[in-house]
Amino acid sequence: MVSYMRVLRIALPAFLAAAQAHLEAQSAPARLEFEVTSIKPGSDMTAPGVTVGVRLDGAQIHITDLSLHDYISLAYRLKNYQVTGPDWIGTRFDIHAKLPDGATRQQVPEMMQALLADRFELKFHRETKEFPVYLLTTVPGIKLKESPPDPDDAASAPGGDVTDVAATGGRGGVNISFGKGSGFSFANNKVEATKLTMLQFADTLARYLDRPVVDRTELTGKYDFSLELTQDDYMAMLIRSALSAGVTLPQEALRLLEGASEDSLHSGLHRVGLKLDRGKAPLEVLVVDHMLKAPTAN
Repeated sequence: MVSYMRVLRIALPAFLAAAQAHLEAQSAPARLEFEVTSIKPGSDMTAPGVTVGVRLDGAQIHITDLSLHDYISLAYRLKNYQVTGPDWIGTRFDIHAKLPDGATRQQVPEMMQALLADRFELKFHRETKEFPVYLLTTVPGIKLKESPPDPDDAASAPGGDVTDVAATGGRGGVNISFGKGSGFSFANNKVEATKLTMLQFADTLARYLDRPVVDRTELTGKYDFSLELTQDDYMAMLIRSALSAGVTLPQEALRLLEGASEDSLHSGLHRVGLKLDRGKAPLEVLVVDHMLKAPTAN
């Protein structure tokens, strides 16, 4: 019903949020550019097992099978639903680049902005829209299980470790690795989180629901938990994630949404100390006005 290639597309924004967290910038005083850049067409996502990823090791950055939509989200630190444009911005590219001397991983988004402007002639404007959202909050009296401290994290030199974030999709479901043992799994009627921040969890969970999820927990640690889902709720969440990723599904698949309650998701969240409340929130949106379908030559 929902192919594993399509399932993998669901994981991309969640894994992008992890990449953004690693590459979050403060500010840049001058326009920064990659020193050397190679842009090639990505895969057609039809292989039996596909992996997308962002790897930053020293001055080398390798990004595999992200769409133009994803690159814009990464460059401007936005969620997937905060970027709108023509359908073809879903076209995938591999980007391999070298950071200039003295540049840091925190400045990668600024360099990605320059690349999109120079090689794809990206032009856009911003709007603020009010979105129906889910507010992720905590349940009084129930304490979420925090991940045990990892001595390797404390020993890592700031900015000196390798960023390696990847999402893998196959017939068994979707697995996202955020690096250093942190990950998210959606498979076999279950959601499993390992060493996950609440922001990562909210961003990931939103892809399986009918609206964005805004983290209001005020929790700052990393957490381990597992949520058991009924088969109906699992399939409904999978279908919603496919729809949000732009996948066209047959009517028989859409009819499965009619009987879904998501009760097992809400009860599972409550057991671990979390809950979702419906609400509204103003969110910034980037609207693509002009962009080339293929990059200009170096």
